[in-house]
Amino acid sequence: MSDLLNRFYKNQGSIYKVLLCIASTILIVYLFPKSGKFQFDFQQNKPWQYDNLYAPVDFAILKSDEQLEVERAEARDNIIPYFNYDQDIANEAKAAYENQFASVFTDSIFKNRQKELKSFGHQILDDIYKYGVISDLTAFEDGRKIYLRRGNEIEETSIENLNTTDEITTLINRRLVNGPYVQAVNRFKELFYDIVQPNVFYDEKLTTKELNAELSKIAPTKGVVNKGSRIVAKGEIVEQKTYQVLKSLQAEYESQTWTASKYNWVVFGYVLLVSVALSMLLLFIRNYREQVFENNTKVTFIFFNIILMVLFTTLIVKYDANYVYVVPLCILPLVIKAFFDARLGLFTHVIAILLLGFIVPNTSEYMFLQVIAGIVTILTVSELYKRANLFISVGQITFIYILGYFAFHIIHEGTIDNLEWETFSMFIITGLATLFVQPLIYAYEKIFGLVSDLSLLELTDTNSKLLKELANKAPGTFHHSLNVANLAEAAANEIGANSMLVRVGALYHDIGKMVNPTDFTENQSTGINTHEDLSPDESARIIIDHVLNGIEIARKNNLPDRVIDFIRTHHGTSTVYYFYKKAQEQDGEVNIEDFKYPGPLPFSKETAILMMSDSVEAASKSLKNPTSVLIDSFVEKIINKQMDENQFLNANITFKEIQTIKKVLKLKLNNIYHLRIEYPE
Repeated sequence: MSDLLNRFYKNQGSIYKVLLCIASTILIVYLFPKSGKFQFDFQQNKPWQYDNLYAPVDFAILKSDEQLEVERAEARDNIIPYFNYDQDIANEAKAAYENQFASVFTDSIFKNRQKELKSFGHQILDDIYKYGVISDLTAFEDGRKIYLRRGNEIEETSIENLNTTDEITTLINRRLVNGPYVQAVNRFKELFYDIVQPNVFYDEKLTTKELNAELSKIAPTKGVVNKGSRIVAKGEIVEQKTYQVLKSLQAEYESQTWTASKYNWVVFGYVLLVSVALSMLLLFIRNYREQVFENNTKVTFIFFNIILMVLFTTLIVKYDANYVYVVPLCILPLVIKAFFDARLGLFTHVIAILLLGFIVPNTSEYMFLQVIAGIVTILTVSELYKRANLFISVGQITFIYILGYFAFHIIHEGTIDNLEWETFSMFIITGLATLFVQPLIYAYEKIFGLVSDLSLLELTDTNSKLLKELANKAPGTFHHSLNVANLAEAAANEIGANSMLVRVGALYHDIGKMVNPTDFTENQSTGINTHEDLSPDESARIIIDHVLNGIEIARKNNLPDRVIDFIRTHHGTSTVYYFYKKAQEQDGEVNIEDFKYPGPLPFSKETAILMMSDSVEAASKSLKNPTSVLIDSFVEKIINKQMDENQFLNANITFKEIQTIKKVLKLKLNNIYHLRIEYPE
């Protein structure tokens, strides 16, 4: 039992990663659509790349969306609208005419003709209400047929037979001006203005019901393809008609009612493919990013971001697949690059795109555009903490999306007509959404405890609390750290290492000296050496302890682990040589292990650069009369000694890079001491 527990604890990191991979696979497959995926990828006006295709079953040919829309528009145009005729309002108008006629026609000129005028007014009123009065007809075109419903009877007529309230005056003028009752025009206008009210109303509910009935009669299909019929031959251009048949077959395949057995097989297939993709990512991290692989939090972070992108894309596809490019997928490589490196960012981005290829439409186009956009993202954003770089990159990403879409449209359509400008706006939205990466990186730093270049930039501020404390308590150490930072940054830039990280590490690598600052020569301004009264063992222990003290101070001040690594490794397992020799002189035989730093050895280019820069800068202070030759010699001597002691054994740094670092350090020290080549007399 104890052996089993020991093996478990020994391999718990590997077990966690396997469980993480399994859990991620299950979650991603859960998000995926569970219908079968059509096995052929085809595009209109492009050659059919597969063998001859024959209809596997009988299926109906679906009409295209454009054709269905034309038929629906035709149905809407041909529908006859319904209007309700209200007889009660007409009767009320006629009754009001009877009551008000006498009070309007009181003039003497009408006294002997009231009976004739009243009868004539009845005729006008009958004409007005023959088909009725409506308040407004601007929504309906002239000459259109309508159904006029009077109670239970429905009459078909023309919309022009209806009178509007604005037309009453025109009707009165037409009937009276050229007739015998021209003097009564104004009186009739006055009378009808008060009594004529609209009595015909558009019946939207009944019209819509009839329209829906007509729309439901539109068949979504147009013909049938019989089983065994050849649909397309190999190499044949997929024209519009063939394209629609293929789309119909795809819809038939994906709309099948899946049995439990088929459904399980589909899920099993997804599990295999997703698990293979995630396993490849895990293997890449293990083989090429061992430090990341050993950190479960970092591996979880990478998988979390992939799942997040799959989740967002799945939600968009389920809502409307046309908006799939709204998802700012380029955030993924930006985030991974910010915390790790460009190569891992691009590999992760490609794995995510491979997974999304299962659920997005036009898979080949989508994958091409997203891979190219990811490459542009990785290549253009060199320093994320510089805001201008991010804005420039966003502009380039948006341009690549638009350029790619434009090219695909030309390939498919053979023309620039019918460009969907809405798609261009989606690409612009995607580019702008990519700017959200900076607050996202800040959130990730707090949640996962990771460190980006943005945080490193903040740590370089010499006005920060910890560096100000170092400057006040140990000014000589602070000055030394600044010099080391300048040397290390220049060397990192020369070999392509992370210059920002190495500068931060250099600034904080000696903060442990704040505990006993006067025990270190650079802070002994009074000339009093505290080590004169101590044994070599005690002095060596004080010197060595500045590493442990530095780690403790760094943790209390919440410095990131990436920075603490520089404190731990900047002396590696080297020997405090001065006190070791002094102990040998006093005691003869001594244990060299008592005079060695605890390590660990530098394990990256950046930590190796710091070790070289720190040793060279500190040793340069001992030069009495520095010359170019002397500086070149002691730089070679110090770094070669570190190499002989295998201090760089665990660092992924080459001999060529070490030689380059030597040249940079020599040049910088010559500049510091203002040395020039000695010319012969």
